[in-house]
Amino acid sequence: MLAQILQVKRQIGLVLVALLLAPSVFAQSSIDEKPNAFAMAGDLVVARPIGLVMTAVGGAAFVVSLPFTAMAGSVSESAENLVLGPAKETFVRCLGCRVSGYSYKDAERRRNRKAEEAEAAAAER
Repeated sequence: MLAQILQVKRQIGLVLVALLLAPSVFAQSSIDEKPNAFAMAGDLVVARPIGLVMTAVGGAAFVVSLPFTAMAGSVSESAENLVLGPAKETFVRCLGCRVSGYSYKDAERRRNRKAEEAEAAAAER
């Protein structure tokens, strides 16, 4: 019994250490235009299946919350956050990339277009 408790404590400690070290893995601020094979393999095996599950769960949550979001007038926002966002990360993002888009240039164009749309909306007010 004591050995099992020590084993569980050891496993919890390892998980906590892994969680503390995880942010440093994602600390790179630049966009990888040419991801390495390890990033591509990890993306294919880990991130894409998780993204697919998140898209399905988000779709179910969207359908369940639809009557409430319709009354609040925020259907498009909830669709973007619950369904379209995870779907873009799963199906549009290049393999191994961290930002949605097919390359660095595509991600830059998207960012610039959104900034221009925000400026145009602010100018209309």
